[in-house]
Amino acid sequence: MEKLEIKRIEREKWRQLEAKWKHYIQCDGSPDPSVSQEINTFISLWKEETNETFEEVIGKSKLVLNLIDKLKLILLETPPYDLQDKIVTQYQGSILELQELLHCKFNTATEILLRQASTLADLDSGNMEKVIQDENITLYVWANLKKNPRYRSVRFSETQIGFEIPRILATSDIALRLLHTHYDHVTPLRPVPTSLQEHTSTITNLVRDEEKNLEAAISKEMQEECKQEENESNSVHEEEIKVEDQGETEVKMSSVQEEPEVTKCELEMKLISETVLAAQLLLLENAHEKPSDLDDNEVDLCQFTTLGGVYHLDILELPPQCKPMKGWMVVEILKEGLQKYIYPPETTEDFETEYSFPPIEVTLEVHENVIFFEDPMVARWDAEGKHWKTDGISNVSYKSEERLITFNLETFGPVTLIQDSHINMPYQSWELRPLDVNKVLLSVTTIFAEIQIQIKENLCMLASIKVNNKKHSSILEGRWMTPVSFITALKEAGLNIFPTRHSHFYVIINYKVPLTEMKAYRQMALLSSAFAFGWSRWNMLCDSKKVVFKVREHLRKEEPIEDPNWALLMFSGDRAQRLKIDEYSDTFSEALKEETEFHSTLYHMVKDFASEEAMEKIRSSNDQFIDSVGHMLLLTRVLSYS
Repeated sequence: MEKLEIKRIEREKWRQLEAKWKHYIQCDGSPDPSVSQEINTFISLWKEETNETFEEVIGKSKLVLNLIDKLKLILLETPPYDLQDKIVTQYQGSILELQELLHCKFNTATEILLRQASTLADLDSGNMEKVIQDENITLYVWANLKKNPRYRSVRFSETQIGFEIPRILATSDIALRLLHTHYDHVTPLRPVPTSLQEHTSTITNLVRDEEKNLEAAISKEMQEECKQEENESNSVHEEEIKVEDQGETEVKMSSVQEEPEVTKCELEMKLISETVLAAQLLLLENAHEKPSDLDDNEVDLCQFTTLGGVYHLDILELPPQCKPMKGWMVVEILKEGLQKYIYPPETTEDFETEYSFPPIEVTLEVHENVIFFEDPMVARWDAEGKHWKTDGISNVSYKSEERLITFNLETFGPVTLIQDSHINMPYQSWELRPLDVNKVLLSVTTIFAEIQIQIKENLCMLASIKVNNKKHSSILEGRWMTPVSFITALKEAGLNIFPTRHSHFYVIINYKVPLTEMKAYRQMALLSSAFAFGWSRWNMLCDSKKVVFKVREHLRKEEPIEDPNWALLMFSGDRAQRLKIDEYSDTFSEALKEETEFHSTLYHMVKDFASEEAMEKIRSSNDQFIDSVGHMLLLTRVLSYS
């Protein structure tokens, strides 16, 4: 397995070089986001561009979002032991700058659009209404030009999306903007776990110290050998003997020089193996403390996930309008730019707040590519505290068929929809089944859904999904992606089956020792080309140092039979055995099955009953495929979350 990890690391480095080369030969003028000079130049030049229309900003936003995604992907795909603090700071800084600049550009474009409101007014209502849709954003803008106190229901383009506004807004020079970004640039970026960096750096330092000590010892040994040979050569006077001794000295010197190279290579492999082991173990490590420094009504982002992007709700002061004058269009441009209308005002004085400034009813459309297994919750952004909160929101109702959510909001600002990240945990069952050479199907069944994932070589794909036993279509189906990109896409679609180190605080789990669990996943991945594995109810009853699962040889490409003949294996990390009981036995027993033996690995265990064809498939498995299967098992944690 260590050799596979080394190959994977080498392959990842080669892939990064290929990506850089591909970007270089494209010559499309786009910057390399990993190069600070290029991305800083791009940001500076775009800041200098002014008076861009909304359509122009949308066109540029595609490149900006692509750059942001590339930087996030680099941070996710790079092994933690290869990430330097300054690189993380640089990349996250670039991401934040791009996000902030993009939103500023949308604000400026909105101001330019609102200056023309009077020329874009609707003939029937006399007010301006504009809807601009794109794959990444949807803009709804309404400008109150007529100030009709009876016009208090704002609906966009004959849809139910819109607002119910109070009288004071219906008679004010304001504009309402709903900017739905299908991405989330509001939630703070998650920091790289420092515990992982500290842990891996400790291992790295230990192995490097060992390497230095060994090099010093070898150097000292070489000096002693040279000194000894010089003394011997000086004591010999005969020319023939002297030549012979010199030849021996050269051979010995050569062997001593070769020895440190071999030993150093072994140490480097040990270093890689130890750091990879540490990184994988920390994927399975549970946090010791639950996040506790939360404000009242603050959303716990370890428990909940934002889905469907962010809805930027704004009440804006209507800017001065364009006026025709002698064939020209004259407009007053305010120095302070686009201004927000404060609602409710900071001082109400003679007004009764509840009567004059009631909450505003908002109706939003839920993004079509997101799955909510329960009615979504609404959260608003607290700009001061820099977190999502659930207060100030009331009367929430959700129409699942129309995908419309309505609620009352006390103050405007960014709003998002949230769902419990662990709604599909713990799993009810799981199965890993071969489909073909270097191709498997991972099925995870939860209380709400059945998710099937195909894995081949270094790619993953959503094969199918059933929600409440009904087929559900998703744009992710049939799209092959790298494991990291695939996992990110599933989470953003609401299909989260990937526990974090805090998940055990919110889900009842079947705790397993991380080292045992990790070794089981790695060895299951090694055998996955020829063997199917599945959930066993006995895994709940064995102790935390052991795992129990079903296994059977599977060489056919067709669908599995209804009641296959499964064997039960128990594995402790360093010992594997076949159990005497089966899945339908009355009680659990660790008794060894007759005519079977204990083995140190699953590989040697299955050799006892595997066919030659199955073993040949295992031996011919692709290292990329094994790594991808192992990675998916490590992140789904089917042995402890089922």
